Amino acid sequence: MSLPHELHFLLDRSGALIAFQTTGASWAAVLAFSSEARAQEFVRQSKLDAAEIAAINTGDADAVGELVRSVKRRAIRNLLLDLDYATGRGIAIDFLGDALGPERACQLAAPSKVVQ
Repeated sequence: MSLPHELHFLLDRSGALIAFQTTGASWAAVLAFSSEARAQEFVRQSKLDAAEIAAINTGDADAVGELVRSVKRRAIRNLLLDLDYATGRGIAIDFLGDALGPERACQLAAPSKVVQ
């Protein structure tokens, strides 16, 4: 899969990005979706109290770099794209410096939790 033109992120009521942490893991992944519809479906399935959905253009290297630098400070190791809440399937995209790096299919084991 190649990166979508835009990444859609879930934000909490304070405007912070919402991350996903597998139970027992010391790190988290920032949730991102390839479309607003996918983000809304995740919110519906997970019953998450997300306040808003924000998007960035994946072609904007400065915006992507700023995002990666800001989330790395919060013990966030990668981006989890199009996580299906029901099945735990998604695409993990590691950070490579201040950019998005390699993509790989991932299967999360339950239980997991959404963190802010």
